[in-house]
Amino acid sequence: MTTRLLGLAFASADALVEIDAEGRVAFALGAGPLPGTDVGALWTGKPLVTFLHEGYGALELLLQTKAGARSPAAQILVQAGPGRVRRASLRAFILPQLAPSISCSIAYEGPAIAVDSLETPPLLDAETFLADAARVVALSPSLSLAFLDIRGLEDLAAEVAEKVQRRIEATLQSAAAQGSSAAQITSERYALFRSPGDTRDLAAEVVEAGRAEGVDLDAESFASNLPDGGDTLCVLRAMRYAIEACLKDDGLANPQVAFSEALKRTFRDAEAFRAVVKSREFQVHYQPIVQLSSRAVHHFEALARFSAGAGPANAIRMAEELDMIESFDLAVAEKVLKRMRAPGAGLLKMAINVSGASLGDDTYVEHLLQMTAGSPADRKRLIVEITETSALADIGAANRRLAALRETGIKVCIDDFGSGAASYDYLRKLSVDAVKIDGALIREVQTDEVVRNMVRSIVELSRSLKLETIAEMIETEEVVTELKGLGVEYGQGWLFGRAEAEPRTQLASAAPVRRRGAVEAWG
Repeated sequence: MTTRLLGLAFASADALVEIDAEGRVAFALGAGPLPGTDVGALWTGKPLVTFLHEGYGALELLLQTKAGARSPAAQILVQAGPGRVRRASLRAFILPQLAPSISCSIAYEGPAIAVDSLETPPLLDAETFLADAARVVALSPSLSLAFLDIRGLEDLAAEVAEKVQRRIEATLQSAAAQGSSAAQITSERYALFRSPGDTRDLAAEVVEAGRAEGVDLDAESFASNLPDGGDTLCVLRAMRYAIEACLKDDGLANPQVAFSEALKRTFRDAEAFRAVVKSREFQVHYQPIVQLSSRAVHHFEALARFSAGAGPANAIRMAEELDMIESFDLAVAEKVLKRMRAPGAGLLKMAINVSGASLGDDTYVEHLLQMTAGSPADRKRLIVEITETSALADIGAANRRLAALRETGIKVCIDDFGSGAASYDYLRKLSVDAVKIDGALIREVQTDEVVRNMVRSIVELSRSLKLETIAEMIETEEVVTELKGLGVEYGQGWLFGRAEAEPRTQLASAAPVRRRGAVEAWG
């Protein structure tokens, strides 16, 4: 009979403990908080609170238990080695013939966790996780990027789902590499950095955490090691690719494969880009910007072209992410200046793009001024367009650098104005000469009254600041008429000419009143 009763007791508990009137463990049987340990050998003869983390609340519950009554479950934390605890549920019962001794059952919930993780921070979202990744990888490059898919939460009642989610958060945060936090990427997918020596079965732990709340979860984990000695920026870009793919509507079946493949491709593309920049094996094409009132060419925008005439958007994005954009911006400037100085170039004026990232220190400005030091007249024919693809980290410092260019006669223009939140901040804090109105606005200026009013406001603001205005992506005469009515001074787009390998000053639509080949001065 005794054996049968023990079997029934252990069916609902991991350990059985009897506490005397002084709170000491008089008898204990069953599993300790760590695998392979015996609670009887560990606890017998010692105060129960010795083995509990902040366990006095549990002791008070035991002392309030009445003979013949079973106490409600109390959540306790059992010491499980230095700096670690294990969550457990404790119930108490007093047999009248054994009073005042208290019989207790302890059921462990989930694996042991670090004490530091008890105050579990919330999971990060995908963007915050990516933003923090640079710091984490810099602190400890020997990591693995782990993904975890957890299914079974979607149909739970709100209260139960919240409890299970808290347990999942605690489990994932305890597994995250020191100094990092786990993230929830989608409703079912989670991501975290793990230490390479961590062999815990994270999926099994999550399933166990669900069971502690009476919920059956399905979990699957997969991980890819970050390459030792690899380019951190390449790793971060590959991470971004994999996580952004997870966020797409159709998701991503194998994020660890996507990360590994993206990493290989990124290293390959980065080396290829460096080689192209170093050898100058890219082309520069020139698109005319005209004065709308006369159709005379005002200046040209220099646009990089890679293999098969491909546009630079993807390469520029990669270069900015991998901190290679400054060398590319300077390489473009070098090619443009060479073309400006070629025989027969006359007084061609050129606009070159510069990424916000290139204005992060003095290097770009110093090199550009060195390139033009031998022929100061070139500076008066040069316009620098600041793109918003990479935001200026320190606008005040960037403005000081741009001021150094303007003092020598180089003009400064804000590109794609109105396309992003930073546009007006740039206009407020940067000393510039012109703004180029984003093509997305120009395309709708005829059909959308709100857009038309926005463009009108930009023109009026620019005029009050004595800035010139340029509209891009003009494709029809009707748009030209609309823009002229709003006061826009200059225009660029396929209506006037596409980017070509050689700048062409005489356009098919040029007004006959202009002198053939005339190019107006900037300003």
